[in-house]
Amino acid sequence: MAMTLHVDIVSAEKSLYSGTAEVVVAPGQRGELGIYPRHTPLLTTLKPGAVRIKVPNQAEEELVYVSGGILEVQPHVVTVLSDSAIRGADLDETKALEAKHAAEEAMKNKAASLDYAKAQIELAQAVAQLATIKKLRKLT
Repeated sequence: MAMTLHVDIVSAEKSLYSGTAEVVVAPGQRGELGIYPRHTPLLTTLKPGAVRIKVPNQAEEELVYVSGGILEVQPHVVTVLSDSAIRGADLDETKALEAKHAAEEAMKNKAASLDYAKAQIELAQAVAQLATIKKLRKLT
């Protein structure tokens, strides 16, 4: 039997995943982080993207989109805290494309630096959602 760790992914609204995993891959600010059982304790920020969870005795990975957040790693527990998170299967490609186009338009109209910064964040989140959808399609 493979070694496992416990994973919790929680958004401001609800718990999206709680269970065991053989490995967790998360979108860290400086690149992807692969977390295996007995990983060194770690606390870091996440950028928008997909958290991939390899569930024991399951061929396909679970995907959860996070809008960013915090990743805490203990030797046998991984916790992801995010303002917003969506199960990969629940992502809406049409809404993500609309959000991407709206953010791109807002960035073209640089009326205020605050609006531009907000548009950059929204664009990054929309692009990350679309990338998660693309990964999900490759898995199925």
